[in-house]
Amino acid sequence: MESGLISEIGSTKMFDGYNKRYKHYSETLGCSMTFSIYFPPSSSSSHRSPVLYWLSGLTCTDENFIIKSGAQRAASSHGIALVVPDTSPRGLNIEGEADSYDFGVGAGFYLNATQEKWKSWRMYDYVVKELPKLLNENFPQLDATRASISGHSMGGHGALTIYLKNLDKYKSVSAFAPIANPINCPWGQKAFTNYLGDNKAAWEEYDATCLISKFNNLSATILIDQGENDQFYPDQLLPNKFEEACKKVNAPLLVRLQPGYDHSYYFIATFIEDHISHHAQALAL
Repeated sequence: MESGLISEIGSTKMFDGYNKRYKHYSETLGCSMTFSIYFPPSSSSSHRSPVLYWLSGLTCTDENFIIKSGAQRAASSHGIALVVPDTSPRGLNIEGEADSYDFGVGAGFYLNATQEKWKSWRMYDYVVKELPKLLNENFPQLDATRASISGHSMGGHGALTIYLKNLDKYKSVSAFAPIANPINCPWGQKAFTNYLGDNKAAWEEYDATCLISKFNNLSATILIDQGENDQFYPDQLLPNKFEEACKKVNAPLLVRLQPGYDHSYYFIATFIEDHISHHAQALAL
């Protein structure tokens, strides 16, 4: 597929808007990529919709959120477009890329890898640079200058770190069960060692708990929902570490512990309307 060309590969009507799926060749990643957009019914070139990026978790593609979250109901009523990228490069056939669920394919961790073997894993640049440019050039019904970002688990980590490092590009951030302190959990340590090498300073550039001490001039409260019955809550996610770091610099943060909820899309679907409303408020300013 030629660089810059986008082909529509799926379209379904939902809440009077449309879920559409696209394929394109990514210069950043060196492979074909898919992404999904939900266009609310109000979306047009004369009434451009603001954008909420959703970053998904380990093993996901761009389809999980679109199929399972039910976010389109609130996005339709608020007039917000949902933009959902994939979670890693695909089809590069790097040795070991599919050996485990928490590294390689479906596990890009929204960083720019520095280790030679994984040099194509540049999901940070894909989300922050290539995808917004693609939206601007191909979708006049979207206003990508008005954008917010959200995500789940690995994608919650991506949303928090990308937001903190690009406060000029995003109006607000929220996350469901984010990997909030990856340098101190097994998922993060495995990914960072392989993608970034042993330089711990490089790891800190992709850790929200480290970044909040440097980037805390926030215009909107950070919203985090965390299920108390989440099997990964105690050892992998560490929102308490992020909360402590936010308190030190007086960064506005709301962490809601939700009794009985797990790590799944049942949890996301339950509270996604609150998150869309949170972003709608910031995007309206």
